[in-house]
Amino acid sequence: MDCFFACVAGVGKSCLLLQFTDKRFQPVHDLTIGVEFGARMITIDGKQVKLQIWDTAGQESFRSITRSYYRGAAGALLVYDITRRDTFNHLTTWLEDARQHSSSNMVIMLIGNKSDLESRRDVKKEEGEAFAREHGLVFMETSAKTAANVEEAFINTAKEIYQKIQEGVFDISNENNGIKIGPQHGGAGTAQAGTLAGQQGGGGCC
Repeated sequence: MDCFFACVAGVGKSCLLLQFTDKRFQPVHDLTIGVEFGARMITIDGKQVKLQIWDTAGQESFRSITRSYYRGAAGALLVYDITRRDTFNHLTTWLEDARQHSSSNMVIMLIGNKSDLESRRDVKKEEGEAFAREHGLVFMETSAKTAANVEEAFINTAKEIYQKIQEGVFDISNENNGIKIGPQHGGAGTAQAGTLAGQQGGGGCC
């Protein structure tokens, strides 16, 4: 399943990806330049699913490049930093950009990252929940540092996409939808899904 990240500077997007794919936390992460790639196999409903995740830069200078990855994505993670209200305030812009350049069926999860920094919280959880309800998004708070809800965020997004596949919402014969069905092995197909294309403009990780 293809998904992407959409977010602004220093929200911990690359750290989330590293925690999910490698089970490790890197407190200092270089600024994402262009596009980076991550992948991991998971199991959904007894089937092996390969998540291919695109981690794209969020600076304005890379905007035209990262938009091209929207079109091949089945899902997205829209990320903000709960300790920085400015990142929350930019969500509408990122969401509009993502929806304008992607399939109308794309699954989008809203993530409030850095939940381990509760003492520095600047955006209430209720605000994130309200934004998600208003725009029809799935919502979760995570911490790339402690790994809290990181696994759940990625897997729940994948499950939402998988459910849409089962319901016939996605045309799996069209790989431009970000879904590729692999060879059958003992009755279990391998669904290769995967671009989490993420926007992050700025250094400083989680």
